[in-house]
Amino acid sequence: MTASRPRILVIDDEPQIHRFLGPALDAAGYEFVRADDAAAGLREIARKPPDAVVLDLGLPDMDGKDALQKARAFYAGPILILSARDRETEKIDALDLGADDYVEKPFGIGEFLARLRVALRHRLLKEGAEPVVTAGDLTIDLERRRITRAGEPVRLSPKEYDLLARLVEGGGKVITHRQLLTAVWGPAHVEDVQYLRVFVGQLRQKIEEDPAAPKLIATEPGVGYRFNG
Repeated sequence: MTASRPRILVIDDEPQIHRFLGPALDAAGYEFVRADDAAAGLREIARKPPDAVVLDLGLPDMDGKDALQKARAFYAGPILILSARDRETEKIDALDLGADDYVEKPFGIGEFLARLRVALRHRLLKEGAEPVVTAGDLTIDLERRRITRAGEPVRLSPKEYDLLARLVEGGGKVITHRQLLTAVWGPAHVEDVQYLRVFVGQLRQKIEEDPAAPKLIATEPGVGYRFNG
């Protein structure tokens, strides 16, 4: 991220969204950049890559998911989906295609800015390539495959460790059921969501202070999980 104000590109064809987000982003310390369709947005990303992209799915010249795919071919920064499409399948498809988060319209500016801050923060952490992650009294050393809680070793099975590592590597992003099942168990198990729930439950028993009210491994209902590190 640059030393100047972070540039946030908003790709949306609704003028009211730009009128709403422009002043809010400016007041929050960001540089607001506007694009009214996918083609203009993709050109702007290629011309001067922004610090984050906010992308609507219902664009006039291209479906937002197609624009997301095209952007991900050359842009590695955070992309937040902003859309009135509220079906779980739409969220899952966007996340599987490389979105960092999904905000439904209508939305509150407080939640939007919080999600944007998280996406930018995790981008910085990723660029720092820090192999050790600390969350409360839990320490995860991805390089040495070592997990401790309050200084005591946490014993995980190989699959439990692989699952935790994939969640941690997500940097706060939602990881879909399909992505987790493919990464840990292989493509033949992409439908075994109940199997995944069992392993997530086992992980929570070992790393959460209160497994009944988990804080580290959060559930995104019907979509997947995220690690709040």
